[in-house]
Amino acid sequence: VQLVESGGGLVQAGGSLRLSCAASGSTFSINAMGWYRQAPGKQRELVAAITSGGGSTNYADSVKGRSTISRDNAKNTMYLQLNRLKPEDTSVYYCNRVLWTSTVIAAATFGSWGQGTQVTVSS
Repeated sequence: VQLVESGGGLVQAGGSLRLSCAASGSTFSINAMGWYRQAPGKQRELVAAITSGGGSTNYADSVKGRSTISRDNAKNTMYLQLNRLKPEDTSVYYCNRVLWTSTVIAAATFGSWGQGTQVTVSS
């Protein structure tokens, strides 16, 4: 599966962005997916996840209440709406699969990462 992220940009604090993740291949729709972000000097973190059918979502505390993850399996595309952006949201945002079981939601990959999309929030 190849992943292409887009939609990032430079915004002022309090603004909004909608990120998109376009996936190739036939396995997108059967995988739980997630949005990850990595700030300079920090580890990549999982910030939002969604089940394969889109019926359940999960968010990290850092973005909870300000973000909405969604997907359109017919288009092999996933989205992340980011609202009330803060300077600490500044990162490169990536999409990839996640491991989602009844007891754990954990980072996983399709074996590679896309180029990501840069989000920069100015104060």
